[in-house]
Amino acid sequence: QVQLVESGGGLVQAGGSLRLSCVASGSVGSANTMGWYRQAPGNQRELVATITSTGSKKYADSVKGRFTISRDNAKNTVFLQMNSLKPEDTAVYYCYYWRTVTRTSYWGQGTQVTVSS
Repeated sequence: QVQLVESGGGLVQAGGSLRLSCVASGSVGSANTMGWYRQAPGNQRELVATITSTGSKKYADSVKGRFTISRDNAKNTVFLQMNSLKPEDTAVYYCYYWRTVTRTSYWGQGTQVTVSS
């Protein structure tokens, strides 16, 4: 099992910034993908950004140029730097972990991000 603990959500005005963090613990393997998804009320959960253990990144078109994903492999931690936030970025953000060898996914409990206009 892998446990994920997120932090860094909150309330910010449009144009502001927030940084999310997620620490993975437990049966953390070396080959994996970590990242972030989000879900706004009434919407499906959607990809925000992911990063593999070798550093390959993927972003949703809606956040490209504003959000930056990074990770610290030694600390099993993934970060999401969110700049130029918009009200439409308001959602619960979920940390995501995919263990490559077992093809198993894990989710954090979610952290609320609210952007006021």
